[in-house]
Amino acid sequence: MGHTVVDVADIPYVWGTFKFVRHHLGATAFGFAQIDFPPGRVGSEHDEVVSRQEEVYVTLVGGGTLEVDGEVVEMKPGRYVLVPPESRRRPTAGPDGMSFLVIGGVPGDVYQPRAPPDE
Repeated sequence: MGHTVVDVADIPYVWGTFKFVRHHLGATAFGFAQIDFPPGRVGSEHDEVVSRQEEVYVTLVGGGTLEVDGEVVEMKPGRYVLVPPESRRRPTAGPDGMSFLVIGGVPGDVYQPRAPPDE
């Protein structure tokens, strides 16, 4: 078969909000997951220094904010935000919730897929 299809509705949540789409599709060139935050949900502040991944955040539905190194960026459908590995980031859903895609890869290196946490 020349392609793989997966419906996000068929992917179980991990940690209550994460759907590891990359794993279910079998993609290996880069990492990505869909995260579905209910209204007002505040994500954990973190960086990607250990994984060395830069990440692109794309809002699919709803909106909110992405705090990057203390600067607040409005998240809305159609907006892409690139965050380097060393930057601290924290997503927060607005009053309508926020479903967003996070795509990651290591600049100048080959992506090494890891197994997702237990579903």
